[in-house]
Amino acid sequence: MELLRNGRPRVVITGLGAVTALGPVKSLWESLKAGRSGIRRIETIPIEHVEVKIGGEVRDFDPTLYIEPKEARRMGRASQFAVAAAQMAVEDAGLTIAEIEEQGERVGVVIGTSLGAHEMAEQSTFKYKTSGFRKPNPLALINALPNMPAHYVSRFMRALGPLNAPSTACAAGTQAVGDASELIKNGRADMVITGGVEAVLQDYALAGFEAMQALATGYNDNPERASRPFDANRSGFVFSEGCGVLVIESLAHALKRGARIYAEILGHASSSDAYHIAALDPEGMGATRSMRWALEDAHVNVEDIQYINAHGTSTQANDAMETLAIKRVFGEQAYNLAVSSTKSMLGHALGGSGAIEAIASTLSLVDKVIHPTINYETPDPACDLDYVPNEARDVPDLKYVMSNSFGLGGQNATIVLGAF
Repeated sequence: MELLRNGRPRVVITGLGAVTALGPVKSLWESLKAGRSGIRRIETIPIEHVEVKIGGEVRDFDPTLYIEPKEARRMGRASQFAVAAAQMAVEDAGLTIAEIEEQGERVGVVIGTSLGAHEMAEQSTFKYKTSGFRKPNPLALINALPNMPAHYVSRFMRALGPLNAPSTACAAGTQAVGDASELIKNGRADMVITGGVEAVLQDYALAGFEAMQALATGYNDNPERASRPFDANRSGFVFSEGCGVLVIESLAHALKRGARIYAEILGHASSSDAYHIAALDPEGMGATRSMRWALEDAHVNVEDIQYINAHGTSTQANDAMETLAIKRVFGEQAYNLAVSSTKSMLGHALGGSGAIEAIASTLSLVDKVIHPTINYETPDPACDLDYVPNEARDVPDLKYVMSNSFGLGGQNATIVLGAF
């Protein structure tokens, strides 16, 4: 078996872990295939004073199943999610922490996030200012840093190699997976624990996105129908939280230890719109560059790609822009592609979304099934591709897939995966 691709080590996916509104990996994937939504009325935070009362909320998460209670209390929710998902992924890869520690200097960690445990800084600041300016929590600001989920994963997993924390808004999870694969291709690591996380489903965050008029409204009594990517009647995204973590390795390393291999990471790329702090470039040129460069990096032709896991946020602007960008890259081949949105069932977990969608894309390759875009009812002339409406689709010959993430600040990231 060839261990190199285009002169560099091949990179394969050997472990998957997730904390989502639809549960861990097994229940997540079964729900996605069934078209079952995890979007519900929010229960864990006060919502009386905000208009939008729904989200992709992770319920019944017990961090003490993975972390000592005293330690867990000090950590932000994003860090708790990341450690839990990493432990799941490492176990799924057939590894123990002792085995990782033994190879520690050759094991890296790359965990992306938008805001990290931002709620710790907000809560500590509020408490300090309303308590007569008494001594603040000395660890709250540190634990709120965006690199803390990556730190805690490296510490708990005993991974001593390269450590990175891309903070590229909604593109962070996808960019993390791409950056992690580059560490292996460049010989800096044999294995990387990588992914993305977000856990800032807070009232002030909901209020902020409401003020931007970015959230879907009018669905408080029917939350599972709120996220409607590519549908003509879409009205905005649904805010959510979650984490996805993948264990990736060089093919040589995976074969040496007899690992089960899910799929191969063939290429990745990122780009900038250089356009606006929040608005998307309506011409989609940044997204076009990201997809085109990822194909070039993967050495895969446009005719080879069969499925795109879209960014697909359910906003008017994104879905039309992404459709246009896909047509710019793929030309007439765009109409032969299947395109679906995981966010139709999970909502938008910002920096966590891309990693969760990488997991969904990986399992599409394994099971030869493409999950649907639910709530697709009314075609939009600006969105005229095949969005796999409402029912999963079997694709027995599925070999090459692409996954997109686009973020605030004009951040774009794309990965290309192949069946193994």
